[in-house]
Amino acid sequence: MSEKVIIIGSGPAGLTAAIYAARADLSPVMIEGLAAGGQLMLTTDVENYPGFPDGIMGPEMMGLFRKQAERFGTRVISQDVTRIDFSERPFRVWVDDQEFAADSIIVSTGASARWLDVPGEERLRGHGVSACATCDGFFFRDLEIAVVGGGDSAMEEALFLTKFASKVHIIHRRDEFRASAIMAKRALEHDKIQVHWNTIVTEVLGDDSVTGVALEDTVTGEARELAVEGVFMAIGHDPNTALFRDVLDLDEQGYLKVFKGTMTSIPGVFGAGDVVDHTYRQAVTAAGMGCQAAIDAERWLDARE
Repeated sequence: MSEKVIIIGSGPAGLTAAIYAARADLSPVMIEGLAAGGQLMLTTDVENYPGFPDGIMGPEMMGLFRKQAERFGTRVISQDVTRIDFSERPFRVWVDDQEFAADSIIVSTGASARWLDVPGEERLRGHGVSACATCDGFFFRDLEIAVVGGGDSAMEEALFLTKFASKVHIIHRRDEFRASAIMAKRALEHDKIQVHWNTIVTEVLGDDSVTGVALEDTVTGEARELAVEGVFMAIGHDPNTALFRDVLDLDEQGYLKVFKGTMTSIPGVFGAGDVVDHTYRQAVTAAGMGCQAAIDAERWLDARE
């Protein structure tokens, strides 16, 4: 039996698409993946999503999204998609040996922040270690923090964080930034920002929350510690598009290309959320795109019938 729509991925984009598709009587099947809920599952407090004036825990918020999707009839499969065939309709999707077919697909597999993979980093995620200044900067008012990276996103994060932090330390492994000249100039001239050149983080320090970072000079090998209460990783994101390489059109950075709203290079396959968007990367923008993708899919299916 062919489904009307299968949604691959279950962050704010996928779950919002599921709510809209279910309410449009499309009986969506969501294959949520083992990393269900997306990046918000790593976020302790969400304070910038409309409708939650007191804030909400990321995992709790995703639980509410999922409950709403299921209330309207979304079927959820808690596994990863292992194989796809979009060469003809119905499109086919496999979870191990189990095959699903659908007249339309919404891809909302998100993106993953790059991490340093140093001791203390994973343990203290959500307790002073973050990969999103816009999400978490507010919690570091009048505190000293560190930003790791040297590209435009690191400069943006550092400059944004100066609104809250008493001091921002940029830690960069080279002796010059990769960032555009204008962004680098703004960071270098800011009185709250101090740059540590030729320096890498070897450990994030702290028991229950971040108390500092262990640093190493890449030229001399000298080790030292820097006392900070937050560490922001700004070394980039990777879109979760490995499954769709050579099937759907991707841009140079590997993100899904969409046309005329949320349609990918294959008519009937739609993209939404951080797998498409490397500019905003917010829960609210991902949810908005999930809504668009579901409406686009519904209209596309109606036109076919």
